[in-house]
Amino acid sequence: MNYQDWIAPERYNITSEMEKHPAERLALKWLDEAGNHEDITYGALLEQANQLANGLKQLGLQQGDKVLVMVPRQIIAYVIYLACLKSGIIIIPSSEMLRAKDLAYRLRNSSARAVIAWSSVTSEVDSIDEELPDWAWKISVFADQTAAPAEGWHALHQLMEQQPGSFTAADTHRDDMAILAYTSGTTGNPKGVVHSHGWGYAHLRITRPWLDIREGDIVWATAAPGWQKWIWSPFLSVLGWGVTGLAYNGSFKPHRYLELLQEHRINVLCCTPTEYRLMAKTEGLEQYDLSQLRSAVSAGEPLNQEVIHTFERHFNITIRDGYGQTESTLIIGNLKDAPIRLGAMGQSISPGLVEVIDEDGKPLPAGEVGDIAVRTDMPALFHGYYLNPERKQASVRGDYFVTGDRASRDEEGYFWFEGRGDDIIISSGYTIGPFEVEEALMKHASVKECAAVASPDEIRGNVVKAFIVLRDGVEGSPELVKELQNHVKNWTAPYKYPRKIEFVTDLPKTSSGKIRRIELRDAEKRAFRAQHGQD
Repeated sequence: MNYQDWIAPERYNITSEMEKHPAERLALKWLDEAGNHEDITYGALLEQANQLANGLKQLGLQQGDKVLVMVPRQIIAYVIYLACLKSGIIIIPSSEMLRAKDLAYRLRNSSARAVIAWSSVTSEVDSIDEELPDWAWKISVFADQTAAPAEGWHALHQLMEQQPGSFTAADTHRDDMAILAYTSGTTGNPKGVVHSHGWGYAHLRITRPWLDIREGDIVWATAAPGWQKWIWSPFLSVLGWGVTGLAYNGSFKPHRYLELLQEHRINVLCCTPTEYRLMAKTEGLEQYDLSQLRSAVSAGEPLNQEVIHTFERHFNITIRDGYGQTESTLIIGNLKDAPIRLGAMGQSISPGLVEVIDEDGKPLPAGEVGDIAVRTDMPALFHGYYLNPERKQASVRGDYFVTGDRASRDEEGYFWFEGRGDDIIISSGYTIGPFEVEEALMKHASVKECAAVASPDEIRGNVVKAFIVLRDGVEGSPELVKELQNHVKNWTAPYKYPRKIEFVTDLPKTSSGKIRRIELRDAEKRAFRAQHGQD
């Protein structure tokens, strides 16, 4: 793929992709934990979006305004995104788990004009206690469309009532802002990542060979609204390519996910590594029929080889890793028709687009560990951090934007993940990637989940410490610690084994399911300082 082919037409609105499909085609199959279900066609979905777009315009929202949206996995989430994007309104995707201070920061930083919130979280919005002069409207979304909104709120379904089912899309430029996604770093306030309508055009053309979406497919991407990954796959990749998406509004239960894959004859699956890991540990995998599953991909963090092998053994399907960021889209991946090297992140999605570079911004030779970096002229790279252009520039090195992750690349162009720049463990002069340790531990039958971090040590500087969640019914013991340490030594270079192991009931994660190693690492630093009287 030549990345210059991913440049959108100059006048472009991303929703034009969704209007190409037959009106009668099934767009979404929705269901929840209670057994409720609903189907909607492309024609009906777009009609509702047009009604909402007209309602928002009548309310007073205009092209270029920003709206914070916090709704769960519901069909109305797709309607809201389509309506806003078609109107030229900028969406701020937000999780329902955000609290008043988080919302206030986003509203203040973005100068958002409105909030669209699921009815169960409107109280958190009402808890905001600071003046936000740009914020004019609060719009509540109800499952029960007979419900009345609280004082000061508009009901979304009432905005749609009596509105025409047609709407002329805003005349947006490919560089006009479409999404303002806030992403948390290790310190400080979240960063507002600016994506344009043209980013969506590039994203669709980049990710199709990875997802391997084909006409007539039923696609299940499990990400929830409020996160950039939901825009990536459940929203853009499903609706953009005109296939049918499964939307399940329920908590993650491994056996239930496997049942849904079987019952709905899913062809394409996009899950987090955590979801795959826990499904792979489910008892009785042999009872599930996933023969319709043709493509399975994983993103968010590297996936353990043992999980990949489990899915191959039981379902004859190879889970293919992909790598990207909120600031981009997929930039490295194991594409469907390319040879797969198990354990590798995959290859650059376009030759020369992604490199492993040194401190001077120069590509490193094969086998050397450096920073993963993507060319700054990539059409799907973000425009910048909102109101803070210097922050993006600080991550630019030569012709590349530095992602903050580290890897090596082999002679065939496959990338091998080492970890976040701040996750790398240096022990007695050895450089150890946490994933290497976790990969070995996950091969042990007793291990359900794990995370490896640097633990301060007076002699070695740091040693490897593993936090381990054991499988149900397995008890931690000194004997098991020794067994796991020997297991790692047998699977990888002995110097990488965890000199410390702590059994825990769960691991700290972000709301999107990524393990927060920084919390574990910081706790180790605090404990070390306290032990040595340094606090």
